Amino acid sequence: MTRSKKRQRGGRAGKSRDDDDRGMLEKSDMKNERFSSYYKAQDIIPEEEWDQFMEALRRPLPTTFRIAGSREIAHALNDAIKKTYVPLLSDVVFEGDVVPPPSRIPWYPEDLAWQFNVSKKVLRKQQAFKKFHSFLVHETEVGNISRQEAVSMLPPLFLDVQPHHKVIDMCAAPGSKTAQLLEALHAQDTATATSIPPGLLIANDSDSKRAHLLIHQSARLPSPAFMVTNLDASIFPVLRLPVTTADPRCGVKKSSNQLLFDRILCDVPCSGDGTLRKNIGIWKRWQPMDGNGLHSLQTRILQRAMRMLEPDGRIVYSTCSLNPVENEAVIAAALNSNHDFQLVDVSAQLPELVRRPGISSWAPTVNRTINTTFKTWDAYNETLTEEQRADSKMSETHWPPINADSLQLQHCMRIYPHLQDTGGFFVAVLERKSRSSHASAVDAEEADITVPEAKKVKLDLDSLPEPQTSASFPPTPMSEDDGSRLLVLDTVEADMQAVTDTKKTTFKGKHKLSDPSFKEMPYTFLEPNDLTLISCIDQLNLIASFPSSNILVRNPEGDAVRSFYLTNDLVKAVVLNNDYTRMRLMTSGTKVITKQEAGRGLEAQFRVLGEGLPVVLPYIDPSVILDAEFATLKTLLITYYPLCASFSDPFRSVIENRSPGSHIVRFSAGQSNDSTLSHDLLLPLWKSNVSVALMIDKKAKSALSLRLFGEDITTAARDGGKKVSQTPQLPQNSGDIVPDEGADNEDGEAILEDEGDNEAEQ
Repeated sequence: MTRSKKRQRGGRAGKSRDDDDRGMLEKSDMKNERFSSYYKAQDIIPEEEWDQFMEALRRPLPTTFRIAGSREIAHALNDAIKKTYVPLLSDVVFEGDVVPPPSRIPWYPEDLAWQFNVSKKVLRKQQAFKKFHSFLVHETEVGNISRQEAVSMLPPLFLDVQPHHKVIDMCAAPGSKTAQLLEALHAQDTATATSIPPGLLIANDSDSKRAHLLIHQSARLPSPAFMVTNLDASIFPVLRLPVTTADPRCGVKKSSNQLLFDRILCDVPCSGDGTLRKNIGIWKRWQPMDGNGLHSLQTRILQRAMRMLEPDGRIVYSTCSLNPVENEAVIAAALNSNHDFQLVDVSAQLPELVRRPGISSWAPTVNRTINTTFKTWDAYNETLTEEQRADSKMSETHWPPINADSLQLQHCMRIYPHLQDTGGFFVAVLERKSRSSHASAVDAEEADITVPEAKKVKLDLDSLPEPQTSASFPPTPMSEDDGSRLLVLDTVEADMQAVTDTKKTTFKGKHKLSDPSFKEMPYTFLEPNDLTLISCIDQLNLIASFPSSNILVRNPEGDAVRSFYLTNDLVKAVVLNNDYTRMRLMTSGTKVITKQEAGRGLEAQFRVLGEGLPVVLPYIDPSVILDAEFATLKTLLITYYPLCASFSDPFRSVIENRSPGSHIVRFSAGQSNDSTLSHDLLLPLWKSNVSVALMIDKKAKSALSLRLFGEDITTAARDGGKKVSQTPQLPQNSGDIVPDEGADNEDGEAILEDEGDNEAEQ
């Protein structure tokens, strides 16, 4: 994972520093003597492949994307690419050159990932590719396609997430890997309905802005099993879950245990030199001390993950760096600090992925001049004065340990650009060795981390520092001493957590917050007999099995309820048994229902959100779902607020007889003159006194139109992308309600770009 705040992310084109560099930097200037000297000293590439390796780094990275969402929708979109766009793009010639069509990424499961290698000029000017690009952009904006670098897709695949797993993504932003994990958690979803998996996914990031980006990205796949936190991953706090046991004296005894995770992804901040093909500014600024400086943080994050894992659980550690100091050295340090773990040989998985084994010997440099002459830490340490030792960023774990061969570092995976036309990447899979009981897993929380004697501290429980708050996020980089001290303090913090995390957030209850600087609204679960909730259930015709006990609200005490969020049982237990300010909990569950303000003469009512419909759909009384034909859908896409009288029967009669408010309409699978639906399509409607509106945002309308009719027939497209007033001119006595279709992004041409990995701030 690389981190760069300077680069814009998302579907809109943002001119980055590296875009400027690519225009100014000739291929012959893509070189860095320190880079070449350092990596030749590491012997990561055979001499006979060195020139191929360097030449690959100088070529632009192919555009890669994967089909996301439920399996049914994914395969329908994949068929559209295979049967429509690949033939359309197979014989394209642009300015005298043959342009290759998209091709599948051979190792990605079910052929659901693709790549193509064309310039932006071709995408903008060649008509067939322009049409394909428009399709990709619209499907990306609604979450059906993820523009993601190929190697970035690997860590979630090796994590092997199942719907019942408790999962945490320790350094999650910008969220492309998080989306893959969510999809795995929702493997049982259908094309029309979202399952409520029993598991859990926590997406964490230390930067609050990037954490908000995760919330935005997660709206593409709404999940009651999703949470976002804003914490330093290296000191992620202990979370608690309630436990009920039989007690011979009182019958039942309630206590709490640490929440341990089945799957943990550590895609850690790194120097990012594996991304040279897209971040070509690295050619100018690369120097090896970036990796040296990140080694300690990377190690602490992995060690923290080890202490949060269930027996037989799995951790995937990854970087987009080629540097062994950020890769094998981190793995070796973590394994030597916790002997309960081992590397897993996954060479048989994804057999078409070309990879190289990890290395067990490397030569760290102690300065920018690529001084790799010190073969051991002791040899280097002997040359330093006491003052130099105190200021040095180097540690013993930068060097290969004496037991490197026994750690089986060859089970790590190195991905090089010249092997399959990708970026550079590193992946390691670790598992906790099987334990005899759950209690032994909790013992891992008490395991001592190997810390040099000089850096161990005597613990004074009365003078422990307050946990870091939001006053300085991103957190100030810690020194080596700070990091070691935190590792020692961690077990004490875990014990203190058991006391402080037993308080519960309730609608009427008040308590002193652990972190009063955290400004997010509280999370309040409603009682099933809450009058507002009962009224909402009645209005929306929800059946008795609707999980009303898992509904939460986020408005201040005393304010009217505006929106309902739905969680699963596990997320609810986490929220109720942990202080949300200490967790720095940014979101929990998914928003499914909101209040729609009424026009003149009507009372406000609740409506199902477009993104919430797949979650709520299984609980809507089937008898109240409307049926309509393709002609009706076309009218709803073309016109913002068509009059009920403008439709043909039978839909006209049905909709005119319905009361104003929220409704669901079904368009059955089938074929019309100009379109084919491979599965039933269900969409939310809002009916006013005289008109009806399709309650999905403009981007979703455009994507749906392109998918069904091969062109964007929506009003927004006809207006040339100009913003359309959200308040149409209606008669004063109409009583019509103006639906909130969601905000538009800034005007401008959309260019499909990957979300990027996150580069550590240079």
